[in-house]
Amino acid sequence: MLLPPCHAFFQFNVDTTNKKLNLQLYQRSADMFLWVPFNIASYSTLLLLVAKITWLKPWVFTHTLWDAHIYNNHIDQVNEQLWNKPYPLPELKILKDIKTLEDIEKLEWEDFELIWYKSHWVIKAPVAV
Repeated sequence: MLLPPCHAFFQFNVDTTNKKLNLQLYQRSADMFLWVPFNIASYSTLLLLVAKITWLKPWVFTHTLWDAHIYNNHIDQVNEQLWNKPYPLPELKILKDIKTLEDIEKLEWEDFELIWYKSHWVIKAPVAV
């Protein structure tokens, strides 16, 4: 590999009183423009999936960043992004009935529905290594 993994570890926590599931991700290096938004969406989806198979309510995703940075060759793109007014957050629905980890492994794109998703135009930037 060119770089060590950026995601050092993640852990789940169960609030047994309220039957809620929380997830925390610790990330040792965080590209704030290109990858952190993807990481947030990915781990939030993981929280939804694990909550569904454990019959818990997905609750809080906590993302802890150590070296949060913006690369010099992304400054123009970040400035462009800052002009975008955020849209309301979409909702992700899991359409397939899942009960086990094996069920999660078998999911396809068609097993999800993203509701109320709205985006601005694409802002491209090179991946820094």
